[in-house]
Amino acid sequence: MRVLVTGAGGRLGREALPRLVDAGFEVRATSRRPRTGSGVRWVVADLTTGEGIAAAVTDVDAVLHLASSPTRQTHQIDVLGTRRLVEAAGGAGVQHLVYVSIVGVDRVPYSYYRHKLAAEQVIADGKVPWTVLRATQFFPFIDELLRLSSKLGPVIGDRAVLAQPVDPGEVADKLVELLRAGARGGIVEYGGPEVQRFDEAARAWRQARGSRRPLLPIRFPGRLGRELRGGGLITDARPTGRRTWADYLSDTYGRTATR
Repeated sequence: MRVLVTGAGGRLGREALPRLVDAGFEVRATSRRPRTGSGVRWVVADLTTGEGIAAAVTDVDAVLHLASSPTRQTHQIDVLGTRRLVEAAGGAGVQHLVYVSIVGVDRVPYSYYRHKLAAEQVIADGKVPWTVLRATQFFPFIDELLRLSSKLGPVIGDRAVLAQPVDPGEVADKLVELLRAGARGGIVEYGGPEVQRFDEAARAWRQARGSRRPLLPIRFPGRLGRELRGGGLITDARPTGRRTWADYLSDTYGRTATR
């Protein structure tokens, strides 16, 4: 099967590319600038302008759409860029488009999530048979969030927020499975093996890093806070990933964290 991967240079893309190659897929990967490596064919394509997209989707069987921009040009890339990709893929006769979204985009009132949800709708309305995989938060993202929240000294956060962190490598394995299975025309959710409160995750993170920084609890206001505390970011979908937050912390920081 010939697969085009957008966002191939990102965190999930770097996990997905070698798995796709090992699984026997013929992989074509997009980048805004010329590049080589990873045992795949790289092509130049830009979702923000549409440049190179038509050529990128020519003669591929499936598209794995990972490209996203949570911090800048979000509407241009996630919504309008997705529309450009779907239209080009439909014209090229692509048989399956797999899109990676986030658990909670339909519940948590956050601007980036609204764009991801809009992109899902663009895909559902398009001509290409599709599957959407909504994944929970990646371990490295939670790690970066904790680093950011502790820049002023204490770890700042709403202690009752619920999260279900997942290993991006296991999400990449799930994507290979979905590509092999063919289009579902629906949404699949996938999360980590454990649901944790923010204070539990932060405590384990501090222990793994040997940090004595205290937790400074705040309470997120309004509907956003209610959804985050009420499980807007978690899923009861099965199966789940197997690697735990403690596993990630041990592998990353060399210490065993206890809850």
